[in-house]
Amino acid sequence: MDFKGSDTLPGPRAGDHLPHTAQAAVKIVIVGGFGVGKTTMVGSVSEIRPLTTEETMTQAGIGVDDNYGSESKTATTVAMDFGRISITDRLVLYLFGTPGQERFWFLWNGLFEGALGAVVLADTRRLEVSFDVIGRLEERGVPFVVAVNSFPDAPRHPIRELRTALDLAEEIPIVECDARRRASSRDVLMTLMRFLHSLTVTGSPR
Repeated sequence: MDFKGSDTLPGPRAGDHLPHTAQAAVKIVIVGGFGVGKTTMVGSVSEIRPLTTEETMTQAGIGVDDNYGSESKTATTVAMDFGRISITDRLVLYLFGTPGQERFWFLWNGLFEGALGAVVLADTRRLEVSFDVIGRLEERGVPFVVAVNSFPDAPRHPIRELRTALDLAEEIPIVECDARRRASSRDVLMTLMRFLHSLTVTGSPR
């Protein structure tokens, strides 16, 4: 995600050590197409200095990677992003951001292993990229929510129209967010946790 103003803080943050009160740790994956803001979301919400595997983009990606809407992007994730956030004193989320380029999607299978749920970041300028992403999650049986990242120049659509365009069931949450903002990214994760809780209560299939 290439617009400025992220809440990401440089260097180590307070609380890098796992809280002694933590009793449960949950793996969450953040997925989406190229340049939708996965690295930004992990960086903005992580309470520890996030681990990133960004590399400088080269001419080798021209004609291979679809960078529409991210033409100014100079680096890209080639393996994963990693961060951590404590939802409560007892519950900790480990966040894994996936690479967005289709040529790196073979890495997704390993990142999906053991994941309790996922956040699908979507960009309304390239909504079609989300189709394959959602399809992969459905094939793996990973429950997910959709977060529409609010890029400044992206068109806005009512949630009901986005649900129809993405062919999503009514029970799957769709929310708008600003991945640059810690509070907004945290709200997305809380939406996912509430959705996962509802699945355990209702016993609905993934």
